[in-house]
Amino acid sequence: MKIQIINGPNLNLLGLREPGIYGNLSFEEYLQQLRDIYSILEIDYYQSNVEGELINKLHEVGFSYDGIVINAGGYTHTSVALADAIAAIKTPVIEVHISNIYAREEYRHVSLTGKNCKGVLTGFGMDGYRLAIESLLKG
Repeated sequence: MKIQIINGPNLNLLGLREPGIYGNLSFEEYLQQLRDIYSILEIDYYQSNVEGELINKLHEVGFSYDGIVINAGGYTHTSVALADAIAAIKTPVIEVHISNIYAREEYRHVSLTGKNCKGVLTGFGMDGYRLAIESLLKG
C-alpha cells in the first residue's frame, strides 16, 4: 500500500514554528516514527510552500497511490484550485490539521478543501497523520 503525505506552506518549519501550537517535533522526526509504525506501507512525503506545486503533486499521485494525507496549511482556507485538484483525482484524501482550526481565528473555520476529502481530522496534533493513515487502512 502506498500513502502520500503532502504538507503545505510553513509546515517545513514544524519543530521551530510556534511550538505552543505545533509542538517541538520536526515533521521529518515524526515521519520516521510513522514509517517505523507502518513498516509494511510505503509512505512518501512531499512539502511545498507553493500552491501550484501542491496541485502538481496531487495530479502526479492521485491516480496511482492508495491514499493521500494532506495538510494544506493556510491554503485550506483560500484555495479553490486545491479543492478542485482533490475533487479531480480518484485516490482518497484525508485532510489533517495539527491545531484545532475551530479554536483559532475565524477565517480558519472554513475549509475549502475539506468537502472534497474522505474526512477531516483537526486538533489531534501530529497524531492526526497517524489517525488518517489508520482510516485509509480501514478503507
